[in-house]
Amino acid sequence: MNAPGLLIGAARSSSGKTTLTLGLMRALMRRGLRVAPVKCGPDYIDPAFHAAATGRPGVNLDSWAMDADLIGRLATRASEDADIVIAEGAMGLFDGAPGGAAGVGASADVAALLGWPVVLVHDVSGQGQTAAAIVRGIAGHDARVKVAGVVLNRVGSERHRRLAGEAIEALGVPVFGALPRDEAVSLPERHLGLVQAGETQGLDGRLEALADFIEAHVDVGAVTETARAAPSPTLPRFAGEGARRRTSSATRETIVSVPSPAARRGRDREGVLPPPAQRIAVARDDAFSFFYPHLAQSWRDAGAELCFFSPLADEAPPDDCDLCWLPGGYPELHAGRLSAAQGFMKGLRRFAQRGWLHGECGGYMVLGRALIDAAGEAHEMAGLLELETSFAQRKLHLGYRQAQLAADHPLGAVGFRLRGHEFHYATVLREEGLPFALARDAYSDDERPAGLARNGVSGSFFHLMA
Repeated sequence: MNAPGLLIGAARSSSGKTTLTLGLMRALMRRGLRVAPVKCGPDYIDPAFHAAATGRPGVNLDSWAMDADLIGRLATRASEDADIVIAEGAMGLFDGAPGGAAGVGASADVAALLGWPVVLVHDVSGQGQTAAAIVRGIAGHDARVKVAGVVLNRVGSERHRRLAGEAIEALGVPVFGALPRDEAVSLPERHLGLVQAGETQGLDGRLEALADFIEAHVDVGAVTETARAAPSPTLPRFAGEGARRRTSSATRETIVSVPSPAARRGRDREGVLPPPAQRIAVARDDAFSFFYPHLAQSWRDAGAELCFFSPLADEAPPDDCDLCWLPGGYPELHAGRLSAAQGFMKGLRRFAQRGWLHGECGGYMVLGRALIDAAGEAHEMAGLLELETSFAQRKLHLGYRQAQLAADHPLGAVGFRLRGHEFHYATVLREEGLPFALARDAYSDDERPAGLARNGVSGSFFHLMA
């Protein structure tokens, strides 16, 4: 049986979705419920907070990068052994981009596909009864989406709550609560969003405070009942469920053998991207943390073995792996430590002589010649690609991307298309050589060279999702 679910949405970013989501997740956990966390859209940071709040790994669902079947299968897996699924939306409820696999990438697409009601958190600062007009527009914008109720945020007074709340309730839309302005429950931020969960001091105490805050100002029982009252969606099961699994170590799982690179020509019959190698070394620490859990799980399910290592601890990729994957993250904040980590750097160069190296975003920057930090200091990197990047010269690069492989690659044959996104502030000072892929954004048909590939080393600012 699939657990009931609901989606926390809003009219725009910075409306309070994360505050309500984390507080609600932890409050339900304290009531003894098993809460399955979900994040809509391309986001690495929020799912780690969700995992800390619930004690369960989260999953990203994205209608631009993923087709409907994949979304359904991932939602099914997330809901296993859970009492309720709580999904946090991204940006505004209907915000997205054209040309997606199952929609436009909007949180509303996921709610509609899975039959989850939406609880709207609405920032009423600077508004009174006008809040009702906005809620009316959102509730009636898409017949597929049911707005089950509203939580007001940044309420200034009891009078303010009555003005906005009574006007919304007159529409027939329940108001589940009202959150006062309170900076004490905010989480620290930096250039890509929240400071990572693993770096947030006293995180468990902060989550408890958020749960107290939500319990004090929101009817948690009424919010939960909206999910239980919704019709149960019929979601597909994973083809691999129930397969025999053998564990060889704490960080490795094997089911079957992964096809050779020559035989790897595209997605499997379930639409899932096959693993790029049998044994994959994956960098994982505060500098390299942007690796989607659904990719890791699907690669394991297909028979790959993942072996994690920490560059910040000066660990090299294990020599017995076939491919090394350097995810994105925050190497620009740790450039000095990474440059000084000669065991890691020499290990990368040694690995490149016998296996394939691939870097995403921050991982791509580390494969280059030099990385200039925010203070303008240049740090020597691995020197495996003719690339120099700067974090001192910042420019935001953001959006969905579709990438077509420029040559045969462990991810697929030449011309194979990948879906993902880009989100960084780095500036490329020098980038010379053959491209890893040809990429275009969601608003253009023009494909441009993306990243670099040379002698079994590749990378780009493209983050793979599906």
